[in-house]
Amino acid sequence: MAIKPGKFVWFEHVSTDPAKARAFYTSLFGWTVQDVPMGGDPYPMLHNGGTPVGGLRGDAGKAPPHWACWMSVADVDATVGKAERAGAKMLMPPTDFSGMGRGAVLQNPQGAVICIWRSASGEDAPDEPRTPVGGWCWTELMTGDDAGALAFYESVFGYTHDVMPMPQGSYYILKTGDVARAGLMRNPEPMPSYWMPYVEVADADACVAKAKSLGGKVYLEPHDIDGVGRIAILGDTQGAAIGVIRSAG
Repeated sequence: MAIKPGKFVWFEHVSTDPAKARAFYTSLFGWTVQDVPMGGDPYPMLHNGGTPVGGLRGDAGKAPPHWACWMSVADVDATVGKAERAGAKMLMPPTDFSGMGRGAVLQNPQGAVICIWRSASGEDAPDEPRTPVGGWCWTELMTGDDAGALAFYESVFGYTHDVMPMPQGSYYILKTGDVARAGLMRNPEPMPSYWMPYVEVADADACVAKAKSLGGKVYLEPHDIDGVGRIAILGDTQGAAIGVIRSAG
């Protein structure tokens, strides 16, 4: 059973209107949805082709619509304890989910919410050299305190990092061993810290145009990053941010 600590393994759209999210993302990315029995209510699970890639979760709380990013850890309870000692706040205590695994939700000292997960069956999917179109290919933390966030994630989750110079400042690539797992950078705007995932697309410009036609917003217009690809950041019909990229190569 393979557990890959530090790898982002699941993504959930959280909002008060999962049906609205369902309509937007199935149209935008061609994802399909299967309702999976889980506890009381069915869990709408997103699929890219035949591969499960995420879920839709209703939320009656005060959090704005967002994508929750779940990171694999070796031990949920131990990680929660370590994170709290490093200044994090526990939002959901370690909880078992119908034999699927154990998870918890934390807010790091800079304010971003991070979900952690220990699968009961392991992460079978290998680290692919290239993400298929419609799959998740990257996860990124935008924060007002990049130095503090970098120290937190390295001390609690054991990441190391490389630095990539960007026009707006240093971009930190978080790694486990030699494998890049996520990015971290200072947000140039004075806004709360947040994690955001990216989806691989065949054409970033066409994806942005389609998102607009479906009622979505564009937070960052398509642009090229040398050696990385062409990216854009969208807001869905409820305002949740999601990145799209046509990777280079």
